[in-house]
Amino acid sequence: MTGTGTARPLDAERGTLDKAAGENFPVAPFFLPRAWRTDLMAVYGFARLVDDIGDGDLAPGGADARLLGVSPREAEDRLVLLDAFEADLRRVFDATPRHPLLRRLQPTVRRCALTPEPFLGLIAANRQDQLVGRYETYDDLLAYCELSANPVGRLVLAVTGASTPERIRRSDMICTALQIVEHLQDVAEDLGRDRVYLPATDMKRFHVQEADLATKSAGASVRALIAYEAQRARDLLNEGAPLVGSVHGRLKLLLAGFVAGGRAAVHAIAAAEYDVLPGPPKPGKLRLLREAGVTLRGEG
Repeated sequence: MTGTGTARPLDAERGTLDKAAGENFPVAPFFLPRAWRTDLMAVYGFARLVDDIGDGDLAPGGADARLLGVSPREAEDRLVLLDAFEADLRRVFDATPRHPLLRRLQPTVRRCALTPEPFLGLIAANRQDQLVGRYETYDDLLAYCELSANPVGRLVLAVTGASTPERIRRSDMICTALQIVEHLQDVAEDLGRDRVYLPATDMKRFHVQEADLATKSAGASVRALIAYEAQRARDLLNEGAPLVGSVHGRLKLLLAGFVAGGRAAVHAIAAAEYDVLPGPPKPGKLRLLREAGVTLRGEG
């Protein structure tokens, strides 16, 4: 019994980290220094777990809730879990956290002198997901991305010692674009969670009703709307891309991978003729490599 009880937290930790392979962008690729890979995976583990809490995608069995000190009676209450997760995050900075993913994060926080703010932003975004399911304007969506996406890029710059105000500004554009692209890929899945990340004013402009998003295949109006939002994401990626040229060496390769992942995903959406409703269009490896080359050369 003791062995099983010990394995469950480790299994939950491993299962969370294994999701890195499915992201649109490289999380901690092999070519980075080992210390960077360790730190980036620690940050990813935090970001992935808080999203899994917010989306109700925790591993079955309730191991994460137990680790956070949440009773079985409240283990399905996402806001309670997020509160407990925030309390455990604060222990990263002044005590010993309970959750293994946060214990993994603690050395990174100390080594890189990270502050609580970006982590708290990601938690706040997931709280918002429990309370807000629709966004009236594009600016409202951008404000959400400021919490849900931009902290990740800021953490990457902090971990790699590359933060400057201008790099943070460009990084925010890239991260917001990646978030918008993910929303476009996951329109059907998000609707199943009673969330719509397409701005209501844009839906009205393109004569799209929520019922149109619940069909098996997108009609012309939905495709036009998705194309419009995809172009916004593409423009943000292009505006943020000079970040890649502002750094050197392996960090340049990493950041090019982020931009290339977003551009390749936008291309996949376009290749699907903007019909994202059957499932998320995913780019192939050759497209990713091509976009990485274009990004590294400063083209596009």
